[in-house]
Amino acid sequence: MNFDQTNNNILVISLHGYVAAEPELGKPDTGGQVVFVLELAKRFSRLGRKVDLLTRQFEDQPEEDVMNDNLRVWRVPFGGKKFIRKEDMHDHISDFVTNTLSRIRRLGTRYDIIYSHYWDAGAAGQKIAEELEIPHVHTPHSLGWWKQNNMGVDMGKEEMEKNYRFVERIRKEFLIYQMCDHLIATTVQQAEILMKHYDVLESRITVIPPGMDEDKYSPVRSEDQEELQKKHNFRKNDILTLGRMAHNKGYDLLIQSLPTLIELVPDARLIAAVGGEDTGQDKSGVASLRKLAEELGVDDKIEWRNYVPDEDLADYYRAAAVFAMPSRYEPFGMVAIEAMACGTPAVITINGGLFELITFGHNAMCADPNQPKEFGAILAYTLKYPILSHRLSVEGARFARRNFGWTGIAKQTLNIFHSMIQRQASDL
Repeated sequence: MNFDQTNNNILVISLHGYVAAEPELGKPDTGGQVVFVLELAKRFSRLGRKVDLLTRQFEDQPEEDVMNDNLRVWRVPFGGKKFIRKEDMHDHISDFVTNTLSRIRRLGTRYDIIYSHYWDAGAAGQKIAEELEIPHVHTPHSLGWWKQNNMGVDMGKEEMEKNYRFVERIRKEFLIYQMCDHLIATTVQQAEILMKHYDVLESRITVIPPGMDEDKYSPVRSEDQEELQKKHNFRKNDILTLGRMAHNKGYDLLIQSLPTLIELVPDARLIAAVGGEDTGQDKSGVASLRKLAEELGVDDKIEWRNYVPDEDLADYYRAAAVFAMPSRYEPFGMVAIEAMACGTPAVITINGGLFELITFGHNAMCADPNQPKEFGAILAYTLKYPILSHRLSVEGARFARRNFGWTGIAKQTLNIFHSMIQRQASDL
C-alpha cells in the first residue's frame, strides 16, 4: 500500500484479541476495544487518511485484510501460533517491535503518527515511535490502578495478582503515559486517575468518548418492536444483558438483584447472552452463574443464550424492555450506548465513565450493582412506569446519537494528531 505523505498517514496498533475486517466478537479479548479501534480506523480512512491497523498474527490468520483503498489490517507474527491473553501479551512485546520495524524498513513504509490502544500496544507503540522519530498518541481503554482497586471483591490479593499481573502492568503503564506525546482518555474519570495516580500533566490529556455506528443502532416504532420480540422470543418485560464472560462485568451482581426485581414485577425475566465461546473459562463462568441463580431461586426467571451474532445485535437491543449493565468496573460501556441508540431504556452502573454523562431519569437510569436491592428496584421502576420508559427511550436515543457518532469522534481525534505532528515539526 503506497502512502501519500501529505495526509497524516496513521499506524494504529491494537494487539490482543481477534482483530479483523470482520471481527469474531465474543472470542477471548475480542469485544468493545476491537469495535472501537475498527470503527475509528474506518472513519479515518473515510476522511482521507491512509491507515494501517497493526495487530498480532496467530493461528491461521492471513498477513493482511484490505478493507478499502485507505485501510488494511496488517498482522505481524510473534509469540508463536497460539492465542495469548492480553494479561500476558507484554512478555512478547520486544519480538513484536523488532519484527514490525524490520518489515516497515524493508517495505519503506512511512507513517506520520502512531495511535496505540491498551497498554500492551502502548508499550510497543512507544518503542516504535522512538525508533521512527514520530509522535505517539495512546488510548488506555482501562487503567491498571483502577482495576486493581475495584475488581478484587471476590478475589484474594495473591490470586488477583496472579491473574492480572497488576504490579508489572501499572509500572509499565506509568512509563508509557509519561513518555508518549499525548493521551486520549475516554472519560473524565479516567483523565483524573491518569493525573492523580500516574502523574500525567493535565495538558497532555484530552477526553474524547468512544463512538457508535449511528446507522446500525437506531430506534424502531413500537409496532416493529413487537415483531422483533416475536422473532427473537422476547416477552414484554424482558431485561437484556450481554457481553463477554468476565468478572468485572458483574453478571453475578445482576442475578443477585433479581429477587427484588421479581417481587416488584413478577413477570420480569432476564435474557442473559453472556460468554459464547466454547472455552473452559466461559463454560465455568456461566456454570457458576447458573448455580447462583438456583441458590437464589430465580433460575426459572433467566433465559441463557449464546453470544449474539453481530448481525442480530441491534434487533436484540430493540426487542428488550430494558438493557442492564451491572459492571463492577466499566471504562465506558459501549453496549449501553448502543442499546440507548436503539431506543431501549438502560440501567447502567455507577462504576464507570458513562455514569458521569447521563442525566438520571431523563436519558438513562443508574444504580450501584454492589447493592442488589437497589439495582433490582431501579430495574423494576423502569419497567413499571410507561411514561418514564418512553422518555428514556426517546431521550436515550437522542443522547447516544448526538454525542457518540463515530465520524464526529474521528474528527476530534484527527485534530489531536494534527496538533502533535505540527508540534514535532516545530521542534525540529
